[in-house]
Amino acid sequence: MLPSVLLLLVAPAGEPVRLAQMMIEQRVIIRVPIAKKGRAPAHIAPQAGRAWKEKKGPRCIALRSIRSASVVVDNGVDLLLADNHRYRARLERGCNSNGFYSGFYVEPDGDGSLCSGRDELQARSGLTCIIGSFRRLEPADPED
Repeated sequence: MLPSVLLLLVAPAGEPVRLAQMMIEQRVIIRVPIAKKGRAPAHIAPQAGRAWKEKKGPRCIALRSIRSASVVVDNGVDLLLADNHRYRARLERGCNSNGFYSGFYVEPDGDGSLCSGRDELQARSGLTCIIGSFRRLEPADPED
């Protein structure tokens, strides 16, 4: 405030004084890439989606631990974490995961976590889907 007052005192009396306000906002967006071949295929045939058994998952996952994603089922995106665990982000009803074939963006919350019921995945195409729940994935037994 003091610099503005000093400028008013120095300004010539005959000229109008212009004031301006600048606001700086910061927006962080994290891009999650689709897994490269060799780690996990980007899109797996529907019957291959049964190779994983879904278990109860956490409410939130730390964003810094997500390494890549893959589209395996129609209503979810599989996340591969740094510790090689896999979680399926189940999307809210009516959202199809096919729009996330080239990866997705996430706007992180202050806590650094991706949470179900709160956060959403944003596809490059403009599609936005809220995460309904996370499911922990374990390899299915060949006998099942």
